[in-house]
Amino acid sequence: MKILVPVKRVPDPATTIRVLPDGSGIATDNIKWVINPFDEIAIEEALRIKEKQGSGEVVLCSIGQQSWQEQLRTGLAMGADRAILVKSDGALDTLAIARILTSVASQEKPELVILGKQAIDDDSNQVGQMMAEMLGWPQATFASKIELSDGKCTVTREVDGGLETIAFPLPGVITTDLRLNEPRYASLPGIMKARKKELKEIAVDSMGIDLTPRLRIKTLTAPPKREAGRKLESPADLVQVLHSEAKVI
Repeated sequence: MKILVPVKRVPDPATTIRVLPDGSGIATDNIKWVINPFDEIAIEEALRIKEKQGSGEVVLCSIGQQSWQEQLRTGLAMGADRAILVKSDGALDTLAIARILTSVASQEKPELVILGKQAIDDDSNQVGQMMAEMLGWPQATFASKIELSDGKCTVTREVDGGLETIAFPLPGVITTDLRLNEPRYASLPGIMKARKKELKEIAVDSMGIDLTPRLRIKTLTAPPKREAGRKLESPADLVQVLHSEAKVI
């Protein structure tokens, strides 16, 4: 089985993010970049499927600048077989990204596409669903368990009311949730092997895809600083504040 895993580079969750004074974006100097945590879960699940079946291929794909190779090499060190970097210097919205990944999937012809349910930088939660629609494939989002058997995929997904189990024939698209697995660390032998694995580069301009943005970010603002709390003398005072000021009771 061939599994395609789209990967996005995002700021490390432990990094302090600073918004540029003009609100046009975030300051990228001195930021540590990592694989989107949900995409790490997708890589891990693809590797587990391959290991359980005893054969197969896990292909990573990312869209960005030359420096994004670092995150792809990390995924290769985890155990992926090869990677594709679609080189693009400009900012892309989710529709353009979905179109590029759909084109890659059409060329690679995987039986399964697994990706994170959302990226932690923009939290769009759109690319997986868009890909499934463009490919005409069934999809399962927010997966917490995946089982494959006889050309069919069974996915347990997290919904507001609990868990939902659905099944569909392959090929298909799955987006991963936090409780699906715990990603492995790249081992030293894996890091050494990753240097020799194939990492193909494709210029986005050569793909003939309409990248016209449908979404534009007008401005970014940092959240307001949290106000200090205050002490109240009695439970009665608390009830009065909740009623008259917070208006929650």
